[in-house]
Amino acid sequence: MLGFLVYTLKWGLMFKNLILTSLFFPLFAIPSFGAKEMDLAGTWYNANPDKLRAELNGYLTNAKINKINGDTIAFIVPHAGLRFSGEIAAYTYKTLSEQKPEVIILAAFSHKTHFDGIAILDDDSCNTPFGPIKIEKNLVQEFKKYNNKIISYPVAFKDENSIELQFPFIKIVLPDTKLVVFAFGSHEYKDIEVLSDTLYNVLKNKKNYVILASTDMSHFLPYKEAVRVDNITLSYLKELDAEKLYRVSEFNNHGLLCGFTPVCAAISAAKKLGANEVKILKYANSGDTSGMKDSVVGYVSAAFLKTDKSAEKKTENTSRTRAEIKKDTTMNTEQKKKLLEIARNSLKYYLETGKKLEINIEDKLLLKELGAFVTLHKYGQLRGCIGHITAQGPLYLTVRDMAIAAGTTDPRFSPVRIQEMDSIDIEISVLSQPEKIKDYKKIEMGNHGVIVQQGFKSGVYLPQVATETGWSREEFMNSLCAHKTGIESNAWKTGACDIYIFTAEVFGEKINE
Repeated sequence: MLGFLVYTLKWGLMFKNLILTSLFFPLFAIPSFGAKEMDLAGTWYNANPDKLRAELNGYLTNAKINKINGDTIAFIVPHAGLRFSGEIAAYTYKTLSEQKPEVIILAAFSHKTHFDGIAILDDDSCNTPFGPIKIEKNLVQEFKKYNNKIISYPVAFKDENSIELQFPFIKIVLPDTKLVVFAFGSHEYKDIEVLSDTLYNVLKNKKNYVILASTDMSHFLPYKEAVRVDNITLSYLKELDAEKLYRVSEFNNHGLLCGFTPVCAAISAAKKLGANEVKILKYANSGDTSGMKDSVVGYVSAAFLKTDKSAEKKTENTSRTRAEIKKDTTMNTEQKKKLLEIARNSLKYYLETGKKLEINIEDKLLLKELGAFVTLHKYGQLRGCIGHITAQGPLYLTVRDMAIAAGTTDPRFSPVRIQEMDSIDIEISVLSQPEKIKDYKKIEMGNHGVIVQQGFKSGVYLPQVATETGWSREEFMNSLCAHKTGIESNAWKTGACDIYIFTAEVFGEKINE
């Protein structure tokens, strides 16, 4: 009994001291009951409310926004440490400060946790250094009731920068706005469709809300290369084609958008809710904000608008783009010869100088945006192979860059030495757009390349792998799953992974001798 009284007295005094400290030294807001705590304050952003307020106000003051004609339905906003991406995020939040939505629906993802379904934050509020942001609990229940794939999963929100980095801006710009927060746990398109459908059907008869999709852009590329890749991504965003953006992002080696799942869901939902235009509010990268340009991360603030423009015109433009992608890309002998020359000269020049070869091309086909792989062989044995499944720029630049990558960064091999170049022959594979299939029997050995994906894991075999190995379909797919992707060898049979097929036009120095 005495021990219990001592224990009670001890904790009572501690509680009293906590209250007194909060009254006389109000450096931090008192956490609200049932709140999501601040996990990243003091690391990803300043924990001191006065210093943080000054920093955010500085970003907002410097954000020069033009008048937006139309209703904003959704935004894209970055989520890196505020000293890197805060300047860009401010363009979204300054625009939001004029719109003053009653509810913000934040779509993000978990960097650390893989799970089935889409998590929704079920707390009463989210703490910030400026005090709590209330969760719109009634709307949370509506979302959960509409689709049982919307689940409570608190782990998804722990230590998650794609979510928490938005809270300080929201609280300072829109102190009375309420929140709903989603987090994706996988990269599967079916989950994108679930959230898009749920957002549309729950929100279609509501007003004064906005959707935020949290993402950064390319990761850890040199400055100029990052700008080139990010500009391609921005062009994809402007097409308002969620399915195309998903395909492009899913198989990209550098990650066009780390948050491509929430972005695709936001695009799809926004279109259903009437969006017909994308306005890029601000693009920059960490090289611009930090001055360090050797390895940068890209950021964008963008708005999805419902304008007076004819949606029909937009659809026609998108249809023409798709038709152009499907045009015959068969190359003539001179075009193949030119690409092989670019690959060899680029790798040799890089090995000699450490720099990329500057190339001028006028051929329209070589200027088209197509995916490609470059394969190196030495005395008939593989010496390196790297490529992009989907387009990231003009074909001739992709071939240049992939030749350098195959020779210097393939983790299976040591870098090629300049003395080896006379012993190496080069093969190029120009790829069609991947197509998802449900029936693996559609795979034509020797004609189709195959991609398998399960959650965050994916692997690819080019069409010529079947020809070179002589494998049956079963041997080919078992190896692709087990050895290239790191999943169960029979996942392709059981439906445990997604399967994509593509074709490739393959040509090389030895083939053309």
